[in-house]
Amino acid sequence: MLKKIHLLFLFVLIAWTAGSQNTTIKGFVTDSITGEPLPFVAVLLEGTTNGTVTDDDGNFSFTASSGGMLIVSYLGYTEKRVPVTRGRVNNLNIELAPTTINLSEVVIRPGKERYSKRENPAVIFVRNVINSRESNNPRNHPYFSYDQYERMVFAMNDFEPKKREEGQKAGRFDFLSEFVDTLDMGKTILPVSEKERFEHVYYRREPRTEKRVVEATKSAGVDEIFSRDGIAQLLGEVFREVDIFKNDIPLFLNRFVSPLSTMGPDFYKYYLLDTLDINGQQVVDLGFVPFNSETWGFTGHLYVTLDSTFFVQRAVLNVPRDINLNFVSNMTIEQTFLRTEDGTRIMTKDDIQVDFKLSPKSKGMYSRRLNVYSNHSFEEPENLDVFQQSAPVATRDDASRKNEEFWDSIRPELAQKRNPNTVEKLMDRLRAVPVFYVTEKIVSILVSGYIQTDKDKEKSKFEFGPMNTSLSYNAIEGMRFRVGGTTTVNFSNRFFMDGFLAYGTKDEKLKYDVLAEYSFIDKKDYRKEFPVHSIRAQYTYDINQIGQQYAFTNKDNIFLIWKRQKDDQATYLRKMELAYTHEMYSGFSYYANLRHYKEYATIYTPFNEIINDKFETRWLDDYKMSELEVKLRYAPNEKFYQSRNYRYPITLDAPVFTLSHTVAAKGFLGTSYDYNRTEFGIQKRFWLSAYGYMDIYAKAGKVWNKVPYALLIIPNANLSYSIQPESYTNMNAMEFLNDEYVSWDWTYNINGALFNRIPLIKKLKWREVLSFRGMYGNLTDKNNPFLPGAEGLYAFPEATHIMGKDPYMEYGLGIENIFKFIRLDYVRRLTYLDNPGIQKHGIRFMMRLTF
Repeated sequence: MLKKIHLLFLFVLIAWTAGSQNTTIKGFVTDSITGEPLPFVAVLLEGTTNGTVTDDDGNFSFTASSGGMLIVSYLGYTEKRVPVTRGRVNNLNIELAPTTINLSEVVIRPGKERYSKRENPAVIFVRNVINSRESNNPRNHPYFSYDQYERMVFAMNDFEPKKREEGQKAGRFDFLSEFVDTLDMGKTILPVSEKERFEHVYYRREPRTEKRVVEATKSAGVDEIFSRDGIAQLLGEVFREVDIFKNDIPLFLNRFVSPLSTMGPDFYKYYLLDTLDINGQQVVDLGFVPFNSETWGFTGHLYVTLDSTFFVQRAVLNVPRDINLNFVSNMTIEQTFLRTEDGTRIMTKDDIQVDFKLSPKSKGMYSRRLNVYSNHSFEEPENLDVFQQSAPVATRDDASRKNEEFWDSIRPELAQKRNPNTVEKLMDRLRAVPVFYVTEKIVSILVSGYIQTDKDKEKSKFEFGPMNTSLSYNAIEGMRFRVGGTTTVNFSNRFFMDGFLAYGTKDEKLKYDVLAEYSFIDKKDYRKEFPVHSIRAQYTYDINQIGQQYAFTNKDNIFLIWKRQKDDQATYLRKMELAYTHEMYSGFSYYANLRHYKEYATIYTPFNEIINDKFETRWLDDYKMSELEVKLRYAPNEKFYQSRNYRYPITLDAPVFTLSHTVAAKGFLGTSYDYNRTEFGIQKRFWLSAYGYMDIYAKAGKVWNKVPYALLIIPNANLSYSIQPESYTNMNAMEFLNDEYVSWDWTYNINGALFNRIPLIKKLKWREVLSFRGMYGNLTDKNNPFLPGAEGLYAFPEATHIMGKDPYMEYGLGIENIFKFIRLDYVRRLTYLDNPGIQKHGIRFMMRLTF
């Protein structure tokens, strides 16, 4: 059991690895008359959610923790029940006896399928459903409101308490059996994370606005070691509310093709299966499967009224067994809809149940996200002020303090548990066990990067970290030792202090950073959590690695020690900053930073000022600048995971625009040069439905004044072997200097659209990645130290070049999802191949878990 408790944390969000005696069930399903294999046959172990569907050749295979009766069913065939022996490999050859299904004049007969879209009644029928999907959209009304209850649970799958023999000493975790719950199909689970939320949703068509007011919320479980808001954002995207009436369905941070997509008839096979009576209404059972079971689509059924409205009453969606989707062994989505008197469609339930597995032999983890909708209304709300609130989601002050009586009163019957014990009680019992308590603290440090100074997290006012910067190495400092820390919201939820001390064994210099920040709004967890509205003062003395920028990690991260090239292009920088930041829920933010800094030359990066037209130089120890930088950013509907210090984008569906300008006046507070610099950027993700997505970053900038090279535009060179966005993998630090530029970074994640069609290769579930990045750069005559009139400029470092008419370009060919978490890119440089000391090609890597 101790092993399972450790693995519980390492599973991160949605997976659990636990050993067990597994039952392997595999076989071959054929037509009993023709002997031909049957594709997409449902195979389910009775009383469980363990099962699969057969592939195109009639084969199936899956593992379970128990035996019992295997139910084999296929539309047009008689259901068959086959016994399965627990704890062994069961090889089964199953023959199904055909029947004939009639629907009006449509007859589906068994045998080798010859599917055709042309004059197919099912295709004609589904096109009518697609064409009618917007006519009954509830958001066609001027106003639309409803109540939404959401429950999300993660649990150990098929949990069986360890049996003790009579007289045997009780184990430390025997109490877990008190928290076991049983699902409707008889499967036992042990919930380890539980979240509930009840909210009111208000929609207005003109101007288009949707606001949510959270009345009650609570959560408990092992994921408490992560950022609460970050987890909420992440799970909100992973388990997005499914809208089958859109072309694409966002789910698991990917895009699935909806069975009611306009491209549906080209992606799915449709079958008219039967007529049924649901609530007194005749409906058609419309079945569908993707042409290619490895692609991002569903199998399932739509139950559509047999009248001119083509109204969808119910939808059941599953993922094919061979889909190129990690960790998901089974998934079912069930939705139900009601038709109002005027024909409007309203959803009453959206229920997603998923079995996650790290490996086929593990029991894995069960997850359910249930949404129940009620009190639908198309009337104008009594209080229209709700549409004026700045945040898209407003949470009542007492939302997290609702008692159990309240939850019992609003919790739908569908969300009721058989076991009244809660996850809150489970966590209290677990933390009372010393080995669990210590394990949780260690994992918390690894995740957050910080060490608490009090055992109680709610009382820890100062924390040491980030720990991944404690030891690092670079060519200037040698081994770098660093200690730092920050105050927490327990010290003050508005005033924060942060800082560090660092020492290099080679340069023998002490570096330091001191920060004080006041927030104009209360913070719940971290000072950098969204939205930021603060004023910050900071004083820093540190090394400045020119031409290297890291957007999502610290520059002295221990994991960046290994580099492809010596990183000695550096100076020392003493800097004071006074910054104001204001972020808004609309996605707009602005930032102003008044800074004064002094940059010191080194033997690696000298400041040799040109003093006459003979290009003679003199050594300068330093220069000074006092600047004002103003930055505007617009990122509507941006979703990200918020850690203590960084924001990791979850989606880039909406474009992100940035505009900045930096200005300095010579002589002001000792400023050495007049300086104006303007930059503009845009980034956007383009989803191509079943064919993956493209991420595009584009930037342009210009330095308007005559300034030395340290103030020019220096491209971001990635000297590590890791894959970093918006950086050049084969460019040297300070290889090019420009005062105007246009750059791009294009990455196409094909999501296996090609590999999924190649025999054998498709079994590996690899996914293709293409990348292409480059820069058009120019150095105008006023900043060229090799031309007449260069007095006052600095001579370029020896390894620096001027970019010609050709752009710098490089491409990458990559494979991701290797062992489900590794991406390898072959990168090659295309231009400026004669520059000395460059790397023309190489291999780069990235590690991340993806669905």
